[in-house]
Amino acid sequence: MHLDELHRHESDINELLARNGIKFGIYKNGHFRDQLFPFDTIPRINTKDDFAYLQAGLIQRVNALNAFLKDAYSDYNIVKDGVIPEDFVFSSSGFLPQFIGILPPGGIYAHLAGINLIQGKDGSWYVLEDNLRIPSGAFYPLIGSCASHAPFPQAVPASSFFPLGSLQSKILLFLHPCLPALRREKASQ
Repeated sequence: MHLDELHRHESDINELLARNGIKFGIYKNGHFRDQLFPFDTIPRINTKDDFAYLQAGLIQRVNALNAFLKDAYSDYNIVKDGVIPEDFVFSSSGFLPQFIGILPPGGIYAHLAGINLIQGKDGSWYVLEDNLRIPSGAFYPLIGSCASHAPFPQAVPASSFFPLGSLQSKILLFLHPCLPALRREKASQ
């Protein structure tokens, strides 16, 4: 397959993504706007070693974020020790004071995390942002991969994709320990 053939299909793929609502919101200068999710028809291929390196780092990062949330809703050591200013935590729009002192099931505050990565020209990986509220971005690369498969079925076999249903099952599995506690909480109200 030639590079010009890939670029010819790029607008078709982006049109398909737009039709299916594959967008994200951007706040700029106090205004919100939807933007189409950028998609490059030339796939990025990570080696097994790169994936293992990223996986280990992302697990470590999500564990650290959960430790931060546990501390922010309990002991406040990160504030007491002067690591983070009190206002940074307690005036954040994402901080929910009604959860102070509550330990969620399994001690996990963030069951899903969207860690946006970029790779620098030097080959190093950098975290662009952490999203613990609505990590919907997990589905963007999967949908993009499926969309690019349609015009190029010979390039990558469909069986090599991580199936969307499998991701949904894994998300449900992560949230499952919370369900009984949530049901008990609703029943007591």
